[in-house]
Amino acid sequence: MANPTSRDTLIDYCKRRLGEPVIEINVDVDQLEDRVDEALQYYQEFHSEATFRTFLKHQITSDDITNKYVPISSDVISVTKMFALTSGSINKNFFDIKYQMHLNDIADLHSYIGDLAYYEQMQQYLALLDMKLTGTPQVDFVRNQNRLYIHGDFNDGDLLVNDYIVVEAYSIVDPSTHTKIWNDMWLKEYTTALIKQQWGANLIKFEGMQLPGGVMLNGRQIFDDATQDIERLREKIRTDHELPIDFFVG
Repeated sequence: MANPTSRDTLIDYCKRRLGEPVIEINVDVDQLEDRVDEALQYYQEFHSEATFRTFLKHQITSDDITNKYVPISSDVISVTKMFALTSGSINKNFFDIKYQMHLNDIADLHSYIGDLAYYEQMQQYLALLDMKLTGTPQVDFVRNQNRLYIHGDFNDGDLLVNDYIVVEAYSIVDPSTHTKIWNDMWLKEYTTALIKQQWGANLIKFEGMQLPGGVMLNGRQIFDDATQDIERLREKIRTDHELPIDFFVG
């Protein structure tokens, strides 16, 4: 199958590219599985199409407050920010500056005194006030622990049981559900190169051995060629397919 749709069909495709069944590919089944896992892990780590931006919600429990962290799914590879915390027990204050400005804005727009430019300027001003006076929640996501640590004084009620938090995160696209991943051009080339390198490594110990008919095994050449392909593909994914690195201003 030229268009793999699963792990097994990808392995078959890579073996055919290396010459099977005309040439026997001397790689064990477990080695093939390991190389596919390695290729998929590298693909998910750096390829922009292997992840997607999502928003996750979580209702705070008493255990979260005791632990001072929130559990995160293992499919999440990064958390970019957490939205401002608001307790469910806090009601809108009639004398709140935002509430009053919203009332004035709506009245001005209705009477045609204001315009959208003024409204946009006012929203930017309110956002600046909110950033200076309230700030944004500071969090640390530890991927190897699948935990989101929220900086704050839990004893002061910064987080209350049954409150909801929402985070912006990047999650891995599940290849078992979205099988189109197995047909990605870069993934197919990279998996083939890894299997080829494994094949060469297996044959190196027989280097110089002459088979019937005068055929000489040259595992070293296969290994070196595959290593060059791997280096080229790793550079390609970092330059052509990786998302730009976020930078901080301030």
